[in-house]
Amino acid sequence: MRSSGPTAIPRFIGRFVLPALFAALFAAPLWFMVVGSLRPAGRPPPRTLELLPPDPSVAAYARLPELIPLLRYLANSAMVVAVAVPVTVVVASLTGFGLRLLTPAARRRAILGLLAVLLVPVTAVWATRFELFRLAGVVDTYVPLLAPALLAGSPFLVLLYMWAFGGVPDSQLGAARLEGAGWLTIWRRVALPQVRPATLAVAVLAFTFHWSNLIDPLLYLHSGDRYTYPLGLQFLRLLNPTDWPLLMAGCVVATVPCVVVFLLAQRILLNDDPLAALRSGGRR
Repeated sequence: MRSSGPTAIPRFIGRFVLPALFAALFAAPLWFMVVGSLRPAGRPPPRTLELLPPDPSVAAYARLPELIPLLRYLANSAMVVAVAVPVTVVVASLTGFGLRLLTPAARRRAILGLLAVLLVPVTAVWATRFELFRLAGVVDTYVPLLAPALLAGSPFLVLLYMWAFGGVPDSQLGAARLEGAGWLTIWRRVALPQVRPATLAVAVLAFTFHWSNLIDPLLYLHSGDRYTYPLGLQFLRLLNPTDWPLLMAGCVVATVPCVVVFLLAQRILLNDDPLAALRSGGRR
């Protein structure tokens, strides 16, 4: 029988009310973005809080393909993400596992180096990176957009993996070595399966970065048929900056894949079998 004493109400608040408030706080911008996209074409933003549009319409979504090659931009972004995310996961996990194998003194020096790199502003390397890619003759290709994946995307992702691999016992690594397994085999078959939450987190962060990346396509892509969706959305804003519903519809299209990936990763993480959520179509 459940206790109905004085601790029941604080427990209820902590388990249900506070999480619901935080969820509503973070979901509110998404909701108002969807509501804004359903306003009639040409309407300005509402001056007051609007939970539902007075005359909902999907005309803004129908106009998107008329103004920009929507499917082509989405396909270009999807191609970049499909290559960059797996490469980021592999490079970040390998590097993090390598740091895990270092001696404590060498690991501390490596962590300090990664933190120093993490503190360098991205704007400080734009000119140098552009000149290197220009000399290599890969400007106006997807190579500059995929290049960050070869460096694990960010030192933060490497540190995340290193912290996760720290939970793998030394006894397991030593036993695998005694059985004759190489370090790559140990990484793939012993260490990596034990850090599945870190892998999902890195994959989601890498997807979000590459899907929403605007600066690199703006710097390196010149041909219109190679534009990614964030760059196309920027041109849509310049083309029609006063059409609020149209801009919100474009933002909704850009946001939906990130939300879907996040929910799918959460579903897989909560499942004992990482493929059960995919096989069951999201059903328990």
